[in-house]
Amino acid sequence: MGRLTTHVLDTATGRPAGGVRIELHRLEGGARQPVAEAVTNDDGRCDGPILEGDAFTAGVYELTFHAGAYFDALGLDLPEPKFLDTVPIRFGIADAGQHYHVPLLISPFGCSTYRGS
Repeated sequence: MGRLTTHVLDTATGRPAGGVRIELHRLEGGARQPVAEAVTNDDGRCDGPILEGDAFTAGVYELTFHAGAYFDALGLDLPEPKFLDTVPIRFGIADAGQHYHVPLLISPFGCSTYRGS
């Protein structure tokens, strides 16, 4: 059975980003349906898959990472509005039997993602 996992790495500090709130939505017919919410642990990961089991189905999803609040918690002096506040990543799951890993590498002024394993 497939599952969805994620993690967040802070490329500005070279460490995992703990305490980042993440929301997961499924997109259907133009509507965003909330599916799950999690907060990263000290290793920058969720304590378990953010989606698995019967709820893990093919479709279009969006992970929203609340990076601005994470940077605020670090006490960074960033300009307002922040260059990156919430970071949405929209992606497709074509095969619900596979493991999809969608990490985020973040700094106050840039980010990247990829399909990991």
